[in-house]
Amino acid sequence: MISISQLQRKYGAFALEIDELQIAKGEVFGLVGNNGAGKTTLFSLILDLIQANQGTITSDGIPVQSSEEWKKHTGAYLSESFLLDFLTPEEYFEFIAGLHGWNATDVQQFLAQFEDFFNGEVLNQRKYIRDLSKGNQKKVGIIGALIGNPRVIILDEPFANLDPSSQSRLKKLISDLEISEKVVLVSSHDLTHVAEVCTRIVILEKGHIVKDIEKSEDALRELRDYFEV
Repeated sequence: MISISQLQRKYGAFALEIDELQIAKGEVFGLVGNNGAGKTTLFSLILDLIQANQGTITSDGIPVQSSEEWKKHTGAYLSESFLLDFLTPEEYFEFIAGLHGWNATDVQQFLAQFEDFFNGEVLNQRKYIRDLSKGNQKKVGIIGALIGNPRVIILDEPFANLDPSSQSRLKKLISDLEISEKVVLVSSHDLTHVAEVCTRIVILEKGHIVKDIEKSEDALRELRDYFEV
């Protein structure tokens, strides 16, 4: 589903360099690493938000650098910059849904699935997105990324700013996705969450892949052992 070859992106002395990475349909792919490891850079390259110095990335067979077609099957939330914070959550969801040809009924039926996740704090609050808490802004961005039934879903630090109950609900939400024809990419500093929801976990260190871990009972221990000081 996602294919990366001979990828390089330089920032001064830092370079993200990935010779080969294949992420298949059906995977919940976790990306972990210390600050500055290159996680957000990699996601930004996959979304063609920044340009690589060299290499290729394809999404479902479509080169992201030379085509716009991959955007039709991709949903992503990396940061608050993805939001239109001068809109209410309802207006934002309707705007995104309109890009996919959904009508008002489609939107209402879709949002009804996430009442527990919203916890009565997002919809019908008569607030602009900019006036919501950081956690509730995160919820808006995550659910917005799922509109249109995307086959590629990319979430950067989705657990950050969420309270423990919302983190638990998000893990269930990710686990409940019909994943067989999708790929979900998740980055996080929380090793426990990643080990619970991801079927495969890659560790980035200073722009390079240093470990590629399949889901197992020992995955969390292996992650903790790696980052233990």
